[in-house]
Amino acid sequence: MRVNKFLDELREKSTEELQAELVSAKKELFNLRFQNATNQLDNTARIAAVRKNIARIQTIMTQNKMVVK
Repeated sequence: MRVNKFLDELREKSTEELQAELVSAKKELFNLRFQNATNQLDNTARIAAVRKNIARIQTIMTQNKMVVK
C-alpha cells in the first residue's frame, strides 16, 4: 500500500521536482554504501529499498517524457 502512495506522489510532481528527488535518493544511496563499507550500517535492506525508489523515479520520468512526445 505504501508503494502505491509513493508512486501517486511521484506522478503529481513536476520534472524539476522529480530530478531533485532523484539527486537526493542517489546521495542517500552513496551514504548508505559508504556506511556499509565501514560497517556502520545496521539496516542493509535500506540499500535495496533506495535502489528501487531510484528506479521508480526514473520510470516515472521516462513515462512523463513519453506522454509529452
